[in-house]
Amino acid sequence: MSRPARAARKPELAPVVRVAVEAAEDRKARDLVVLDLRGLADATDWFVIASGTSDAHVRGLADWIQDRMQRAGYRPHHVEGLGGKWVLLDYIDVVVHLFHPEARAFYQLERLWNDAPAIHPDAGGTDR
Repeated sequence: MSRPARAARKPELAPVVRVAVEAAEDRKARDLVVLDLRGLADATDWFVIASGTSDAHVRGLADWIQDRMQRAGYRPHHVEGLGGKWVLLDYIDVVVHLFHPEARAFYQLERLWNDAPAIHPDAGGTDR
């Protein structure tokens, strides 16, 4: 007798992650992906990774995400790169990485953390 195939487990996003994702979507972030790092990293539980179309778009995404997070009661522990091609917003449980496309291709965080389940909110589910 064969066993039925298991459905892929879709990780439940923490509320802080949902706020960051919705804010990124509000400002038309590109190639949005959430990496579930629980059990894989000690520093954080989640990465939210997205691209902007230009330096100005990346800065605008960062500003809007910070505003939405603050309104939801989340304060950043650390912010880096607001004038550059990569902005990092560290909220302890979630770290938001916003990239100019060229910087994202160079750093390849998704490849570096390829053991982490990836959730593509705009595609409606998980990839791996």
